[in-house]
Amino acid sequence: MNVEKVNIVLVEDNPFDVELTLHALEKHNLANCVKVLNDGQEALDYILTRCVPGGTGCPHLVLLDLKLPKIDGLEVLQRIRSNEDTKLLPVVVLTSSAEDRDRVESYKLGVNSYIVKPVGFDTFAKVVSEVGFYWVLVNKPAF
Repeated sequence: MNVEKVNIVLVEDNPFDVELTLHALEKHNLANCVKVLNDGQEALDYILTRCVPGGTGCPHLVLLDLKLPKIDGLEVLQRIRSNEDTKLLPVVVLTSSAEDRDRVESYKLGVNSYIVKPVGFDTFAKVVSEVGFYWVLVNKPAF
C-alpha cells in the first residue's frame, strides 16, 4: 500500500496564500509533505479520518486559517480539540484576523499558537518557514 506521507495540513481557501505558504515551506524541504485543504468541512473530514486507530496517521501540524468556507476555523479547532484522537494535534492559527476576540477564542479552544499573517512577502515567508521547521522538525509530538 502506498500511503501518502503528510506532515503538515494547510487549511487555507486563498490560492495566493497557499502558494506563498508552500513556497516558504520549501526552504526546509517541507512542501512535498503538505496536504492543502480549502474549507473547514474538508479539513475535518480529512483530519478526523486519519487520526484514528487504524487510520493513516495524524500530521505533525495543522496550519489553520480562521475565515474558511463551509465551517469556520474556530469550529474546526473546537472539533479537533473535542475529539479524543485529535485533541493533542498541534494546531497553529495562521490568519489575517488581528481581532482580539478571534485570538482569545482560539486560545480558549486550545490553539498552540496564533499568528497574524504578515503583509510583506519576505516576512510572511520567513514566519511560515520558521513555524514549519519548528513544529515538524524540532518539536516532539505527543503521538
